[in-house]
Amino acid sequence: MLILLVVHLVAALLAPVLVRLLGPRAFYLLATAPLAVFGWAVANRQGAWVRPWVPDLGLSLAFRVDALSWLLVLLVGGVGALVLAYCARYFAAGTPGLGRFAAVFVGFAGAMLGLVVSDDLLLMYVFWELTTVFSYLLIGHTGTARPNRRAALQALIVTTAGGLAMLVGIVMLGQHAGGYRWSQVAAALPDGPLLVVAVLLILCGALSKSAIFPVSFWLPAAMAAPTPVSAYLHAAAMVKAGVFLVAGFAPMIAAAGGTAAAGWQLLAVGLGLVTMLMGGWAALFQHDLKLLLAYGTVSQLGLLTAILGFGTAATALAGVTMLLAHALFKASLFLVVGVIDKTTGTRDLRRLQGLGRRAPVLAAVAVTAGTSMAGLPPAIGFVGKEAVFAALLDAGTPGLAALAGVMAGSILTVAYTTRFLWGAFATKTSPGVLTGTGGTAHGDLADGTTRGSTASGRATGDQAGTGRATRDSAASGGAVARVVGPTVPAPAGLLLVAPAVLASAGVVTGFLAGVVEGVLSPYHQRFAGAGSVAHLALWHGLEVPLVLSVLVVAGGLALFRWMPAGRPGPKPGGGVYERVMTAMDRLAVEVTGATQRGSLPFYLAVILIVLIVTAGPAMVVGWPEQAEFRVWDTPLHVVPVTISIVAAMFAVPARRRLTAVILVGVTGYANAGVFLLHGAPDLALTQFLVETVTLVMVVLVLRRLPSHFSQRPGSWRRRIRVGIGVAVGTVMAGVGWLAVAARQAVPVSEAYPEMAVPYGGGHNIVNVILVDIRAWDTMGEVAVLVAVATGVASLIFRKAQRLNRRGPVEAPSEPPRDEPVWLMAGHTVEAGRRSTMLEVVTRLLFHIIVLLSVYLLFTGHDTPGGGFTGGLVAGLALIVRYLAGGRYELAAAAPVDAGAVLGAGLLVAVGSGAAALVAGGEVLQSAVLDLHLPFFGDLHLVTSTVFDIGVYLIVVGLVLDVLRSLGAEVDRHALAAAEEHDIENGTEHERRPQEELV
Repeated sequence: MLILLVVHLVAALLAPVLVRLLGPRAFYLLATAPLAVFGWAVANRQGAWVRPWVPDLGLSLAFRVDALSWLLVLLVGGVGALVLAYCARYFAAGTPGLGRFAAVFVGFAGAMLGLVVSDDLLLMYVFWELTTVFSYLLIGHTGTARPNRRAALQALIVTTAGGLAMLVGIVMLGQHAGGYRWSQVAAALPDGPLLVVAVLLILCGALSKSAIFPVSFWLPAAMAAPTPVSAYLHAAAMVKAGVFLVAGFAPMIAAAGGTAAAGWQLLAVGLGLVTMLMGGWAALFQHDLKLLLAYGTVSQLGLLTAILGFGTAATALAGVTMLLAHALFKASLFLVVGVIDKTTGTRDLRRLQGLGRRAPVLAAVAVTAGTSMAGLPPAIGFVGKEAVFAALLDAGTPGLAALAGVMAGSILTVAYTTRFLWGAFATKTSPGVLTGTGGTAHGDLADGTTRGSTASGRATGDQAGTGRATRDSAASGGAVARVVGPTVPAPAGLLLVAPAVLASAGVVTGFLAGVVEGVLSPYHQRFAGAGSVAHLALWHGLEVPLVLSVLVVAGGLALFRWMPAGRPGPKPGGGVYERVMTAMDRLAVEVTGATQRGSLPFYLAVILIVLIVTAGPAMVVGWPEQAEFRVWDTPLHVVPVTISIVAAMFAVPARRRLTAVILVGVTGYANAGVFLLHGAPDLALTQFLVETVTLVMVVLVLRRLPSHFSQRPGSWRRRIRVGIGVAVGTVMAGVGWLAVAARQAVPVSEAYPEMAVPYGGGHNIVNVILVDIRAWDTMGEVAVLVAVATGVASLIFRKAQRLNRRGPVEAPSEPPRDEPVWLMAGHTVEAGRRSTMLEVVTRLLFHIIVLLSVYLLFTGHDTPGGGFTGGLVAGLALIVRYLAGGRYELAAAAPVDAGAVLGAGLLVAVGSGAAALVAGGEVLQSAVLDLHLPFFGDLHLVTSTVFDIGVYLIVVGLVLDVLRSLGAEVDRHALAAAEEHDIENGTEHERRPQEELV
């Protein structure tokens, strides 16, 4: 089974290429994927496969085929293969997006296959949502058409919401049962309210997927999709997913009994019958043949849900028989509509005239399929309907009540089936019946576009797959409209193969009713009382079900005869959805207007208040009754803590921005002192470096801001901000302490010191953790650094005529010959900003600092240091060079593109992990090399050092990128603004010293 799923995946990936090479003929090749599924189902009726997936979570790729899933596999494969072959003639060469359509269609077939064979409910949910996504893409295939987009989004919202509710129910049952396999859940159903709630939630998913009231509206709207999509997804596959779920849970819920079983039966049968009646009634008023079938599908899905959810062995056998019948006749009829639309240019039954005489084969196919839909012998639809009547007659009072609803719905079915066949193929003699009120008809095309009549009596419209169609429009006086062309064009011949095969299968299975019962009987035998179930047959004698069938047919024909023409059809449920979505849109606008105000302090306040409101009460509730609390480990801790508190207190009322930034930095340095006193020199060194780099970066930004904070907000607002800050600090301190004090399990980090040497080959536990034990975490962190650097650069480098991520484009002027040259571009700095002492110190220390960074990089595995620390030190060297000589000096010190350095670092880090995989180990696995070299002595090498080199390059690239964006680019903007000011005012701009700018 896993191989069949992989075949669909490969076919979906290759579909765009095949369509590009072969055009629509590629669909014949793609049809082999579902055809292989059909062939497997013919050769096998059961099987089970299990492959480990996520062992730590108890998940596995578990697949199982029983009688119910076998039937769905047969339909998914057989109907899928026929519809894909139909697409080869339905779509014209050069149809836009055809390759993507083919890929998504095959992907949907594979997802539907995975759904019906999944033995794990969580795995089933994965495929369930995949079908939702693929359905969304298929319905919205014509992305330029608004009806398609709306219909696709509507289907996505409704089915996803139901799927999420279903997931909660599945989790409830799976957690109670200790596993998510169907057999595990069935053997350990909970009792009482838990089962009732879980059943209701699962029904939400099933009913929404199968378009059961009150969410029936999404299925007719989805008819904006191309006709092959409607034939497969909305007749034979996707909408059957909800019915399949109802059928799968029905035996276990019936066996559980009690309130849950009663509620299940009431909802499934009640809502199913309401859907059947509403859908059948709406179908009678449709003029578009495709919409007529869509509402008929809604009605039939209501019948299937009611019968399969009833919960007896007899209704179970009748239900799966009807499921088979519905897939065959409805898919066939949708494909017939596609032929009509393609060859005549319309689906409006008021405009079709005499098609039965001109296309007798097409009419014969439609009548054959319609016979099964109406429940007439010898089709399988008649066998299933007789079985439904018999099962409900034997089910007591609830069965008789349901029987009344089913008979009423069946009368509607006969009526709209007759309307479909008459409207599509009959020779109509009454202009009034044909044109209705006004004589102008409108019909939705298979691809979602809309046709309308023109004043000249000739209209053009996009035809499914060909892009052209013409038809005579009804004149305003009630003239009879006629089909264009004396005969059905030749391409329809091959188009008829798929609907003819499906319609014929409906009749053949009717004659083979006994065989159908034999292959489906294992399903209904899972119910109590399976031995008393009546057999499937075309003829049971003159019994009550036959009499009821005659009454239904007579009533349906009479209703068709009585129904007035020209009345607009109802659209049940759509108005409620529109009102709900409008209200949600309005709410979203109001909330956005109230919260997205463009104020950074407001955004920050909202985030912090949410933190206080959520984490604060949780901290209080989870506070342990007995927990150890130590004021300090050593009295020396008082010194850095006091410094941090005093600096924070003075930072709050500070009016100058630079003062506030420095005081906040002091708190960070004090925190580094705490790390140092706790015996963590690596953390302390990193904290010192991060605070220093951050302080410099913030100062660079402050050059473009006023030196003082504004007087706003007022004093009371400042008090509120101070209160929020104190509350956040209290909550975070409490949560941090609680996270450690309430720990019950042994921390995994306790084993890290013993793992350092044997696992990572180093004595510095911090660096071994970063590059060996938790290298995946570090990989994610460096990826975030690259993303941040790219984001900063994209925001700053909008206009890069003179400066880019490599450095200034223009060349600096030559230094004066009579001045000593300490820096390569120091002369480019304005005289008022130059410092000879700073230039000399930079000249002496720059290379030493760089060498120190390299030393920290290569010795970090055994002593404090590493790639991150070394990169920060190298970044500080670049910062000193920039502060001393400006942007030209920075470009001279690092004449490389910052993005290239970032990319090289990421490539080295990822490449080191991939190299271990190529060498036969695991990703990011390290190797230790101990060598003895003459004259050098023993050499200890660890391959994780290569990973650390990548981290080093990423940090250097990040600092360089930020310096060039927040530093050099800001300098360029300031200089450009000054020059513009000089030009506008005709005066020389007075340059201010750097400290005044800050």
